[in-house]
Amino acid sequence: MGYEWLALAAAFLWAVASLLSVVPAQHLGTFAYSRWRMGCTSVILATMALLTGGWGTVESGAISAMAFSGLIGIFIGDTALFACLNRMGPRQAGLLFSCHAVFSAVLGYFLFHESMTVLELIGAALVFSGVLTAIFFGRKGRANNHLESIKGNVWISVGLGLLAALCQAMGGIIAKPVMQTSIDPIAASAIRMMTAFLAHCLFFASGAKLARATQPMNLRIFSITAVNGFLAMAVGMTLILYALREGNVGMVALLSSTTPIMLLPILWIYTKQRPNRYAWLGACVAVTGTGILVS
Repeated sequence: MGYEWLALAAAFLWAVASLLSVVPAQHLGTFAYSRWRMGCTSVILATMALLTGGWGTVESGAISAMAFSGLIGIFIGDTALFACLNRMGPRQAGLLFSCHAVFSAVLGYFLFHESMTVLELIGAALVFSGVLTAIFFGRKGRANNHLESIKGNVWISVGLGLLAALCQAMGGIIAKPVMQTSIDPIAASAIRMMTAFLAHCLFFASGAKLARATQPMNLRIFSITAVNGFLAMAVGMTLILYALREGNVGMVALLSSTTPIMLLPILWIYTKQRPNRYAWLGACVAVTGTGILVS
């Protein structure tokens, strides 16, 4: 499977996971939900790496880089994303998070001298414009949808979404050189996740009010959180690291930013409300661009 399909598979898993995150994130609060999610995922990834022998591929020099990538991309980025999701809902948070493709492309160009062919640039432009159209105009006619309502100051929500996007891009940039070595992506993903979980634990141990759960954990919320962590972090993030081995940072980020498009049919099934014509127009444009990129 080419890196394009790996990035698209990750985008689909993130779309499913973003919808699954709504209930537990609102139940536990941003920091508590992220801590539980990362804890579950750390156990899953560490066990997988142990069973597959992936820990044997980790060199001492790679640990600090992957840990730093996890601190920036997951601890800060993922937490900011769920704070944004709690305020704006999964679809609108997806718009802001999709900006990580732009940040990644710019950083990849300056740091790794990555470039695209004319055809790839056309495909990239179609994908990004399609995502923007589907999300920005797709909100029309959805005022009564609880997943579309904005809570609190809109500019704080926007700032959180853009912070999540920037941290995701930086996390990928930091991980890229390490992923081009012989390190096992599952073990690398485990290091990132365990670092982010440790940072969350330290924050909780500090006694900060933000780190406390707003409501107690229960079996239903734990089950959803564990499944979410497995899909989005254990599988999705690992697929992205596999994709970074072969593809440039900007292209991988661009394809993985199609998550909001993949959310359209999922939200239609979940809310029983059909997306409007702008959302479908954006989806068609993005799919056309994706077809150009993966052909």
